[in-house]
Amino acid sequence: MERYEPMRRRLLRAACSTIAAAWAAPSSGVTVLDSTWRAEGGRRGREAQGLRAHVRLATQAQFRPVLALASDGSSWGEASCTWIGNSAQHAFLLTAAHIFEDRPRPDDYQVRGIDGRAHIPDRVWVHEEWNGEVDERAGFDLAVLRLPITLSGMGPAPALYTGDGEIGRLITFVGYGMRGTGSTGEDERFSTDGTKAAAQGVVDEWVGVKKPRRGEDRGNTLGIFMPKEDGSIPNHFGGPERPVTRLVGLLGAGDSGGSAWMESGGEWVIVGVNSNGDGKAGYGDSSWFTRVSSHRKWIGRLFPGARFAAPPANEPGPSYLFRPGRL
Repeated sequence: MERYEPMRRRLLRAACSTIAAAWAAPSSGVTVLDSTWRAEGGRRGREAQGLRAHVRLATQAQFRPVLALASDGSSWGEASCTWIGNSAQHAFLLTAAHIFEDRPRPDDYQVRGIDGRAHIPDRVWVHEEWNGEVDERAGFDLAVLRLPITLSGMGPAPALYTGDGEIGRLITFVGYGMRGTGSTGEDERFSTDGTKAAAQGVVDEWVGVKKPRRGEDRGNTLGIFMPKEDGSIPNHFGGPERPVTRLVGLLGAGDSGGSAWMESGGEWVIVGVNSNGDGKAGYGDSSWFTRVSSHRKWIGRLFPGARFAAPPANEPGPSYLFRPGRL
């Protein structure tokens, strides 16, 4: 399956074409079920309205740490990141490695805080096992940004999951990328004002870290599938063939670097970093996430203050239940 490009590469390519202005517009993430989009008031000429439930989900307090990135300080939504805490003088953020070019620099992107102010990182670390190929190293598609200031108003620093119980669980992923529906895939008509959106999916594919072999996938990924409401598309992972919640969806380009969350031990924990997807991000397509659990040592070495959460001894097995409140 061909995996789609990160938003920044699309922006760079589009800059040489007559549609550059359209690609440069801010965009907001995830593709969603047609039925939910219609129920929320989406229709021709009002495409963005159909994503209201997904925007409300993204604004829940636990997802406040997910922030937007822009290479020019204005095109917010080229990529996403997640604040994971402050040290005495710095803020640290997780993002995806593939959003950077071959020689990443701290100022390749600016970070927009929740107060709307833009901040320029002073350090960037890309995982040493990232080789630039999402089909081989999606499980190592990871980078850490450091800001020369601390961020306030973010709430408590989120915990990073350290277990291996993600399979069969419902995750909620958040980002600022392209929007669309299951039938359209990601489509610029659904773009809005740079706000974030969230969607959900069942972890149908769990791959642990594999031994390094040249040109082969190293594993360490979570995979989800977007089923159609009528169950007419076979789930190639073998999971549910109908949506388990009305907020099921996929990543869009620009969601890269955002985060996937799961409830564990009575709190929300980060289980993955948004990496990539295939097809047009519509029905029958998939999205993949870099598992954070295997990167505890690497993250902790760069940011000793990071919070980690081990799964409770009585953590439930696969569960498709989710109670998001009133959406």
